Amino acid sequence: MLKYVNTGVVFQEIPDEVTLSINISRCPCHCPGCHSRYLWEDIGEPLTASSLDNIIKECRGDITCVCFMGGDAEPEYVETLAKFIHRQYPELKVGWYSGRSRVPYNINKMHFDYIKLGPYIKHLGNLQQPTTNQRFYRKVIGDSFTDVTSLFWNKP
Repeated sequence: MLKYVNTGVVFQEIPDEVTLSINISRCPCHCPGCHSRYLWEDIGEPLTASSLDNIIKECRGDITCVCFMGGDAEPEYVETLAKFIHRQYPELKVGWYSGRSRVPYNINKMHFDYIKLGPYIKHLGNLQQPTTNQRFYRKVIGDSFTDVTSLFWNKP
């Protein structure tokens, strides 16, 4: 079962969006140097369509995007929730921060507007570093995505 630990309205995770960030536990990636090691544990509350709906309603009007931070243990369910958001809240964009190197073959990317891929590798840095291995993609047309990682570079 997908569980979330906490949420927050953030401004840097998705460029040009006011984003409801949802931190998901049970991360299987276990990146060395991870800044959120507590998300490796099986902790938090179940993230269902109903609980997600309640979380979004609390922030509605203040946000333009919902971003799942993790969920690599259950990517199919993250996709299910992305579809739910697009159906219930067509004005909101949906992002997914994954520590995987690629989107799993059985996930349809068209249900996301933004996808961050790549494990955190400390010596390469995070998205704000030009040396990063992580990539940030934005949907441009249909299910076509473009790499916009450079939008993060040299940002405070």
